[in-house]
Amino acid sequence: MARLADYFVLVAFGPHPRGSGEGQGQILQRFPEKDWEDNPFPQGIELFCQPSGWQLCPERNPPTFFVAVLTDINSERHYCACLTFWEPVESTQEVVFNEDTTEQEEEADEGGQARLSSTAPAQPSQLFAPKTLVLVSRLDHTDVFRNSLGLIYAVHVEGLNVCLENVIGNLLTCTVPLAGGSQRTISLGAGDRQVIQTPLVDSLPVSRCSVALLFRQLGITNVLSLFCAALTEHKVLFLSRSYQRLADACRGLLALLFPLRYSFTYVPILPAQLLEVLSTPTPFIIGVNAAFQAETQELLDVIVADLDGGTVTVPECVHIPPLPEPLQSQTHNVLSMVLDPELELADLAFPPPTTSASSLKMQDKELRAVFLRLFAQLLQGYRWCLHIVRIHPEPVIRFHKAAFLGQRGLVEDDFLMKVLEGMAFAGFVSERGVPYRSTDLFDELVAHEVARMRADENHPHRVLRHVQELAEQLYKNENPYPAVAMHKVQRPGEASHLRRTHRPFPRLDEGTVQWIVDQAAAKMQGAPPAVKAERKTTVPSGPPMTAILERCSGPHVNSARRLEVVRNCISYVFEGKMLEAKKLLPAVLRALKGRAARRCLAHELHLHVQQNRAVLDHQQFDFVVRMMNCCLQDCTSLDEHGIAAALLPLVTAFCRKLSPGVTQFAYSCVQEHVVWSTPQFWEAMFYGDVQTHIRALYLEPSDERVSPSQEAGEAQSQDDERSALDVASEQRRLWPTLSQEKQQELVQKEESTVFSQAIHYANRMSYLLLPLDSSKSRLLRERAGLGDLESASNSLVTNSMAGSVAESYDTESGFEDAETCDVAGAVVRFINRFVDKVCTESGVTSDHLKGLHVMVPDIVQMHIETLEAVHRESKRLPPIQKPKLLRPRLLPGEECVLDGLRVYLLPDGREEGVGGSGGGPALLPAEGAVFLTTYRVIFTGMPTDPLVGEQVVVRSFPVAALTKEKRISVQTPVDQLLQDGLQLRSCTFQLLKMAFDEEVGSDSAELFRKQLHKLRYPPDIRGTFAFTLGSAHTTGRSPRVAKDKGPSLRNFSRNLVKNAKKTIGRQYVTRKKYNPPSWEHRGQPPPEDQEDEISVSEELEPSTLTPSSALKPSDRMTMSSLVERACCRDYQRLGLGTLSSSLSRAKSEPFRISPVNRMYAICRSYPGLLIVPQSIQDNALQRVSRCYRQNRFPVVCWRSGRSKAVLLRSGGLHGKGVVGLFKAQNTPSPGQTQADSSSLEQEKYLQAVVSAMPRYADSSGRNTLSSFSSAHMGGHGKWSSVRASGRSSGLGADVGSRLASRDLLSTPHTNGAPPDSGFLRPQRAALYIIGDKAQLKGVRPDPLQQWELVPIEVFEARQVKASFKKLLKACVPGCPATEPGPASFLRSLEDSEWLTQIHKLLQISVLVVELLDSGSSVLVSLEDGWDITTQVVSLVQLLSDPFYRTLEGFRLLVEKEWLSFGHRFSHRGAHTLAGQSSGFTPVFLQFLDCVHQVHLQFPMEFEFSQFYLKFLGYHHASRRFRTFLLDSDYERIELGLLYEEKGERRGQLACRSVWEYVDRLSKRTPMFYNYTYAPEDTEVLRPYSNVSNLKVWDFYTEETLAEGPPYDWELAQGPPEPPEEERPDGGAPQSRRRVVWPCYDSRPRVQPDAISRLLEELQRLETELGRPSERWKDTWDRVKAVQRLEGRQDGRGASSSLLLSAVPHHRRSLGVYLQEGPVGSTLSLSLDSDQSSGSTTSSSRQAARRSTSTLYSQFQTAESENRSYEGTLYKKGAFMKPWKARWFVLDKTKHQLRYYDHRVDTDCKGVIDLAEVEAVAPGTPTIGAPKTVDEKAFFDVKTTRRVYNFCAQDVPSAQQWVDRIQSCLSDA
Repeated sequence: MARLADYFVLVAFGPHPRGSGEGQGQILQRFPEKDWEDNPFPQGIELFCQPSGWQLCPERNPPTFFVAVLTDINSERHYCACLTFWEPVESTQEVVFNEDTTEQEEEADEGGQARLSSTAPAQPSQLFAPKTLVLVSRLDHTDVFRNSLGLIYAVHVEGLNVCLENVIGNLLTCTVPLAGGSQRTISLGAGDRQVIQTPLVDSLPVSRCSVALLFRQLGITNVLSLFCAALTEHKVLFLSRSYQRLADACRGLLALLFPLRYSFTYVPILPAQLLEVLSTPTPFIIGVNAAFQAETQELLDVIVADLDGGTVTVPECVHIPPLPEPLQSQTHNVLSMVLDPELELADLAFPPPTTSASSLKMQDKELRAVFLRLFAQLLQGYRWCLHIVRIHPEPVIRFHKAAFLGQRGLVEDDFLMKVLEGMAFAGFVSERGVPYRSTDLFDELVAHEVARMRADENHPHRVLRHVQELAEQLYKNENPYPAVAMHKVQRPGEASHLRRTHRPFPRLDEGTVQWIVDQAAAKMQGAPPAVKAERKTTVPSGPPMTAILERCSGPHVNSARRLEVVRNCISYVFEGKMLEAKKLLPAVLRALKGRAARRCLAHELHLHVQQNRAVLDHQQFDFVVRMMNCCLQDCTSLDEHGIAAALLPLVTAFCRKLSPGVTQFAYSCVQEHVVWSTPQFWEAMFYGDVQTHIRALYLEPSDERVSPSQEAGEAQSQDDERSALDVASEQRRLWPTLSQEKQQELVQKEESTVFSQAIHYANRMSYLLLPLDSSKSRLLRERAGLGDLESASNSLVTNSMAGSVAESYDTESGFEDAETCDVAGAVVRFINRFVDKVCTESGVTSDHLKGLHVMVPDIVQMHIETLEAVHRESKRLPPIQKPKLLRPRLLPGEECVLDGLRVYLLPDGREEGVGGSGGGPALLPAEGAVFLTTYRVIFTGMPTDPLVGEQVVVRSFPVAALTKEKRISVQTPVDQLLQDGLQLRSCTFQLLKMAFDEEVGSDSAELFRKQLHKLRYPPDIRGTFAFTLGSAHTTGRSPRVAKDKGPSLRNFSRNLVKNAKKTIGRQYVTRKKYNPPSWEHRGQPPPEDQEDEISVSEELEPSTLTPSSALKPSDRMTMSSLVERACCRDYQRLGLGTLSSSLSRAKSEPFRISPVNRMYAICRSYPGLLIVPQSIQDNALQRVSRCYRQNRFPVVCWRSGRSKAVLLRSGGLHGKGVVGLFKAQNTPSPGQTQADSSSLEQEKYLQAVVSAMPRYADSSGRNTLSSFSSAHMGGHGKWSSVRASGRSSGLGADVGSRLASRDLLSTPHTNGAPPDSGFLRPQRAALYIIGDKAQLKGVRPDPLQQWELVPIEVFEARQVKASFKKLLKACVPGCPATEPGPASFLRSLEDSEWLTQIHKLLQISVLVVELLDSGSSVLVSLEDGWDITTQVVSLVQLLSDPFYRTLEGFRLLVEKEWLSFGHRFSHRGAHTLAGQSSGFTPVFLQFLDCVHQVHLQFPMEFEFSQFYLKFLGYHHASRRFRTFLLDSDYERIELGLLYEEKGERRGQLACRSVWEYVDRLSKRTPMFYNYTYAPEDTEVLRPYSNVSNLKVWDFYTEETLAEGPPYDWELAQGPPEPPEEERPDGGAPQSRRRVVWPCYDSRPRVQPDAISRLLEELQRLETELGRPSERWKDTWDRVKAVQRLEGRQDGRGASSSLLLSAVPHHRRSLGVYLQEGPVGSTLSLSLDSDQSSGSTTSSSRQAARRSTSTLYSQFQTAESENRSYEGTLYKKGAFMKPWKARWFVLDKTKHQLRYYDHRVDTDCKGVIDLAEVEAVAPGTPTIGAPKTVDEKAFFDVKTTRRVYNFCAQDVPSAQQWVDRIQSCLSDA
């Protein structure tokens, strides 16, 4: 029972003490006058009686009533019911008041107006003063208060015969029950009766209609905003003109917050004098009269709700977090259903009759029910996250917020996070967390109704039903017996306040009232104290929590398969299957992004810990640590999913032995995570572990004990186990029954449990906070948490003794090392604060706390010392976990210079290696080592992505090919550490972008660079690999010493250059000394091309030249050593003269071979023998040569067999060359100088060339030049006249485009007629000189000359170099492209202008070909005559002469034009230190690219494959062979290299000549051969040269990471493929499939073309049969011959080859493309898209196609089979084999009968060729034939080889089969 009213107060108006116009309240009387002991009188009550201020009114207002709420210092609320009425002011009051006002007016009036005096006759009208009756109570019974005060007022006004003192006395002594639903009828002794109804449960708020009114005033959205604002601790201010409404709104908002209690400032009605309270920094809910709205305007952080206007204003700076979805929208929908039931029916065509809406009171409860459900959904499962830290003497309970948020899936949710951090929720935990207490509606709802609410989510009507059920309970709580509530209270009459006869409210007799109160108190004392009967029970926990919204759409949803992968990986690790674990690891790391997988990992690792310890080996340790780190890196600082909590015991369990006595635990490797430095995490962990231990303390010994490492926040009870809360509840129930000693003992046990856990956690925290390396202290300080904790303590106990101990630690500690001290100090302070907080909250005694503070520094110091040893030892760890270094395969004679340095090979921007657009696996980054050998830089390793498997990655390039080396700083792919690296770029289009492993010191890296540089740029050419290979020569010698290779060679070189005549004998002896034994003497068979070798011995071998007997012996000897056999043999083939003496010159021949340069005296860079006009004397050549750069005078290098026109080459002209010659003729010269004589000689020389040409200028004017742009010739005989006709006089870009344009070039001029008559010329020049436009500027040639200048613009060598650099960067970028896709590559390719240069070269070459073909000779005279000249001259010969398109011819072309004519290979390739500055200029590579372009357009014209071109492109830069070293024959002779290469053989030593190597390989394998070679003898090739017709050479872009570049054949040979297995029933062989990875495998090797495959198969079969295998070339030639023969027999025209050539030459470029490779060619039939003309296949090709039916199946897939008829037949096997049912297919197209195992089988088991069938006849059953089949269903098929027995299923189908086969035979 409790007092209904504590105090009755009468407050009246009184003047303000400071004399202001406003009055103030004065307490006239209060009863009782003494304060109650349990409830002192509230101060400031007079302010709340008139919240707007005490003021007089000119008229009498009706009485008002409202209830204000005051909160005392103990947070107790006092309800002040105020009834105010107005009384006339007495005269004294009036006078005082008037004086006050007059004075005020006088002070304020400054306008000099008339002043009123106090004696003025004008009296104001009657004024009224307010008087208030106040009832103060701790109970909230508004209606009773209204009735009681109304009764007192009625007695006074109506003048009833009732003693007011008695009424008030009765009111103050009335007692009512607190709760339980009982009713109490009271009477105040004035003939009244009131029934007081108490709620059934006092914990549920009583709201009456306040919530419904609030929603009516503000609407759903606004109320929801206010609800969220109040819950998230924002300031809320209500405005209204009605005080009662303010009170109701505040009451309603509080009712909505249930089960949380609002614990901040709560003032429903705030007096005007206290408005400054609104600027308080704490949250509040306050109501203020709307009259003061202006004063609230400047409040920036207050949410204002205007009840009268229905608006809620939220300031900009305030963010109210909304409810989490889907709760927000669900709540909104249900509220609208409750408030507006008509809404659902609004759209119905036939709405039901209007339903009666709920009463306001009922609607109020329904609205509250919605919010009650909302809280039940929000807080569902909260009891599973309670940690019971102490049970006795009082329960101490903590809530694991992080686990709750994590398991609800609301970690990111701002609203719930703020609610859980708020004071209201803290109160909720301390009040409702108690395990043993009385329960209410909310407890039932959250425990038992959650499943129902989840099920109802999508059924609005079921939700509404549930809401109504809850509303019924809430309503019943407030009104248990509504029918009995009968009130009878006297009310004053209508308008009684307006009566004028009022007497003032009388002064009451205090004694009477006090006596009544005392009487009642005396009675109460005798009565037993009223005990509130509570029914305590164990609070139900309800089902474990679930996520509010299942987020299944995330990328890391953990399927059972993923968890299986995690489990498998862990079991592999612990079983030691490291390779398997490594393969699974990436998948595990990806899976660990998901929560379930992380939990699974923790659980699985727990299973491998025995006795709290698990010792692992280094690899296992590494795996476990990596997985733990992956788990932890996604943990937030709160560890909401308990992953860090689950791993915490594990990091102190897993360890490895570093050395005897030194053990490293996993915690030293997982410290870099923010969670470890978060105090909240440690507190939650600590409380979780304490709970586990306390629970174990009280469980019966028989109960299973739970390990302390149980995961915090998880459901800790199995079905057969009681949770900690259950145990606590039981203990609290038993507590009162225990003896005091027992109670004391339990308290001590609990306290020591907490204490021991605190020590344990101090150790754990030091493990995870102290870094392994104390030098990382700064890092530790920067970690989140520790730094902040230095400044802001997290402890609630701020001034505890512990704080002082922690602070004084720094000064007391005995650390010398300042840095260690710093780190240790930070850790000690962190641990001390933690210990402080948890021990104070858990009730640890102060003695224990002191002891802990003393212990912590020692724990930390001890751990630091342990870590020092661990750190020291871990540094010494051998890198066991690194993969084994794979040693590369080396060539014979190749030696390792630097052994493997551990590196990571990183992706370099090419997509293929990283599994980009080409698909395939991520081969890069790879981990391995880089090796430096005398020949190559080699990387070998394995991909870091273990999913790729055990693939070896090899990338290498010759040292000589290195073009750029730069240092870089990159992140290693595994550890993401920043490491030094190197980027090496080579001209063979390889790039090694490497990051050195941390174990590689900077000195090792520097040594690698130096050695690389030394090998790349040797001081002398003899230091290159081609020379050092197999010799004892070292690179260290100086060039001078190196040149000294013995007296004989030195003599030879010196004397050769001096004079041959003096040195005949010595020369002969010297050569003999160097002559190696012949092949026969070495027991080797003579090579096929022995006649090509030079053997300088006693007798000259019969030469293909015809040395005349007239030559002197000395000349003959010198010639024998000088003769360039290759050149001379070619000259003779071309009919360019024979070597003869000057005495007996063959006059008939226009040209001769001159030995004038045999001593290299005229031109060092020319060969010894040259072709010159017959008429020119040798002595004149010296003078001619002076006119040309580098003395490279014009010499003939080729003659057209048809038009007899010759091609000449020379260097560019000096200023006094042709230019001077032409200029000199126009100006008379006074005297002949030497220069003039030279010019005259030159003129004679050119004249002699012209004269040597046959005179057969045909009248038809056959001149293909005229079809070119007029820039190349004059319109009327002279090229200078072109300018006169206004045309451009140089081959500019515009001309170039026309030159190669399709309409000019693509038309073969069969009749020689030009397309445009305007270009016809009366006469064709006999000789065109193609020169550089810049040289020939301003020249005016004489009209009488018979030669013509064609000035063209060409690029220089430096432009080639610059272009190549850009091409390298385009093909091998070095870093990933900013924009992926082909666009960026094509853009960089265009910027490089490489294809533009190729276009220019092809354009010029086609021009020269046309001129030569038309009968005019051409002299190419560009730059120095050894770069672009060589390119053009070689290309012209290749296009014009089919011989150069053979293997032998191409070799001859390169030897003649590039080697003999002195292309500067060493200079352009920067082979030595001297050439380092000039850089790499790929002139020869550019030529090979041009050949490749022609090869693509005319694939049937070349005997060699594309692979041959790549091979030469690679090895011209590799310096593996001596062929492409040095700059001229002169230099080669000087080194003794020329004869060694051409004449000597050294048995099986490594080849020194690239040609010898090619010959050897060609005999073994067809890798250099083009199977589609089918030349036309007279074919002159005219390729398209537009850039759009050119293709990027795949030599630049392809790579094979399996074995490195395929051009060193010995290294590229992998293990042989396993042979195919024969089928047991004699069917076709079963093919073995294998995956071919782009960029990794060499496709041509893995998938050889059909022909190579057949040749290999043939060779294998021959080997199996024990026959000597035939050379592949012989086999191929034989097959071709047979094909030709078959073609002739068919009578369809002779075919020249398997793939025929009877197509016009441009059409032939449509032919068969070959993707070549190191082993053979892949046949892929594809048409060149540039050719639009359709090719009509000739009949001979069809014949060949038919005869090659053996190849048919290679190209035919199973899907495209032509099945004319098919079905099941029984077939008798071969001899002694049974009958079998097979699926037979009759194929008319292929003319065969095939059979398969079953219908869907794709592998054919056998074939019967119908061409071999002789007859089809009825058969007879044999032994084993099917029994049930009719005899007539059998038939036989007789072939030339055997008889096949068949049986159909019935007779008709047998007949059908026979007919079908017969019709096929007759068709054929």
